[in-house]
Amino acid sequence: MNQDEFFMKEAIRLSKLAVEHGNEPFGAILVKSREIVYSNENQIYSATDPTFHAEAGLLRRFCAETHITDLRKYTLFSSCEPCFMCCGALVWTKVGRLVYGASDIDLCNLLDEQGSHCSQIVFENSPHKPDITAGILREESLSVLASYFSHNTKG
Repeated sequence: MNQDEFFMKEAIRLSKLAVEHGNEPFGAILVKSREIVYSNENQIYSATDPTFHAEAGLLRRFCAETHITDLRKYTLFSSCEPCFMCCGALVWTKVGRLVYGASDIDLCNLLDEQGSHCSQIVFENSPHKPDITAGILREESLSVLASYFSHNTKG
């Protein structure tokens, strides 16, 4: 197992934990120097906040607690490609690298919706463009999403 797969396993574990806590199956971790420095799961229902996605919530809390707002030396791992809102948060915090499992198109295919390449669309028109690695443990991430959304609706 390579380093990206190791950290993605943790993001996927958090996506499963989010479901246990009554939320949608999305998880994210923040890594610096090969060490997890912060983690978060989707909390849109438990926090009664539709913007409390795994990634945006992680960045909001990490920056507030550490007073660090320039994350160029950090990598964010997400079980699924971040939405437009969360990609915007990655731009504003200048995250250096984004690694995700399933894509938004993968997710939307499960939901019978039209998906998009959120990260590419946001980053190509932004002042900050993190490096992107897509599809790490994609099938494992898709399995968690498919299991949840076969019985639940999105949002």
